[in-house]
Amino acid sequence: MTTIPISEAREHLADLGNRVSLRGERLVIERRGKHLFALVPVEDVELLERLEDERDLRLAKKALKDGGPNISWDKVRKELGL
Repeated sequence: MTTIPISEAREHLADLGNRVSLRGERLVIERRGKHLFALVPVEDVELLERLEDERDLRLAKKALKDGGPNISWDKVRKELGL
């Protein structure tokens, strides 16, 4: 992964967008040596979201299988102050 200062990213955003979308590069944008965010291809984000969804489903199925006390929606809303 290539690291780029935010000042350079500001000046060359269109070019960086092309590098990411057309070449599949992953770029980390930093300020004062600290990573702020990454520019990644949309396909990477879609894969990450699919993996997160699969994990969430797996955890939900496990929670349903394990059982536990049933709590009414009214009680949950009250406890959360909704």
